[in-house]
Amino acid sequence: QVQLVESGGGLVQAGGSLRLSCVVSGGIFSIASMAWYRQAPGKERELVAGIFRGGYTNYTDSVKGRFTISRDNSKNTLYLQMNSLKPEDTADYYCNAGVFTRGSWWGQGTQVTVSS
Repeated sequence: QVQLVESGGGLVQAGGSLRLSCVVSGGIFSIASMAWYRQAPGKERELVAGIFRGGYTNYTDSVKGRFTISRDNSKNTLYLQMNSLKPEDTADYYCNAGVFTRGSWWGQGTQVTVSS
């Protein structure tokens, strides 16, 4: 059974940093494409950053230069280092794992609040 568990969210002042983690169980991590999404109140869920098996990464424009996605296959863990946080980064952040022909899985989310 595949499970994703996020942690690391919290309340931070603008300009601060947080690191989100997502531990993936179920034996898929090393073959999965991984991503972080976020959903702010009243808005649709949006892709923040993705990282593929070979290490290729992509970011939404609003976080480029501030956020870094990474993965540690030995720990089955996905990370999102968030620096220079802004109030508009406030959202629930979700981890997603995708494996071609097998499916896609979501974590329960972790809340990030950035105060001005």
